[in-house]
Amino acid sequence: MICLKAIPSSRLHLPLLASSPLRRLRPSAIVRAAAMSSAPAIAAPIEHFVLIKVRPEAASSGAAAAMVSSLQALSTLVPGLSYIHAGPVLRLRSPAAEALGPTHLLHSRYATKPDLAAYAVHPDHVAAVQAHVAPNALDATAVDWVNAAELPSPVAPGSAVRLTLAKVKEGLEVAQLVEKVAAATKAAGEGKGSRVSFGENFSPARAKGFQFGMVAVFDSVEELDALEGDAKVEEAKAALRPLLDEVVVLDFVVDAPAAASL
Repeated sequence: MICLKAIPSSRLHLPLLASSPLRRLRPSAIVRAAAMSSAPAIAAPIEHFVLIKVRPEAASSGAAAAMVSSLQALSTLVPGLSYIHAGPVLRLRSPAAEALGPTHLLHSRYATKPDLAAYAVHPDHVAAVQAHVAPNALDATAVDWVNAAELPSPVAPGSAVRLTLAKVKEGLEVAQLVEKVAAATKAAGEGKGSRVSFGENFSPARAKGFQFGMVAVFDSVEELDALEGDAKVEEAKAALRPLLDEVVVLDFVVDAPAAASL
């Protein structure tokens, strides 16, 4: 996990930029992520996400690219790290996502919670955060969950991924949402090619109130976009909407590993 204690609170709670929210963030070549190749599927992976809003000057100066590279390099430095991707956000898909304003994210997976805990304090991880994330981050949000889906959701280079973070309505239990999502995704995903992971967030201190996380993995952006307006998907959304108070939805693409010369 990116340890938010390493980032001064003054840098994590600055007001959002006053400019109009971007519906589509176009990653340039210098900030495209270098992603690990397909990691072995884990039956019940620990999912870790950090959404990062970088300073505008960091993107233009190349500091954001250096941040991505430093995080991606952890793949060979930290034992117990089963999968990692760092890179830009492709699209913000909900008003709450636009308000949060992340420009980049980190997604990593672990076989156990102790593996995640070991990653958090590993010297190489701490050094990457202090040198590259803290100086360039205006804001960061992190969530962790244990996959409650029946099947794994392997990610490969070229995959398009939709991330959803949610807060449940007052008086409802997150377990109720997890149960509903399990049923809804099974019904909506039959024959659609998506692979999902979802569960209750177990790191509330860093999550800005988001209690639930979910990813849906597709082979391409085109496959993801083909779901828009699908009757089964819309039916599933309608069934879940009464349980939700606030929802962040965004898309990102897992790029192929960068060439060594880059």
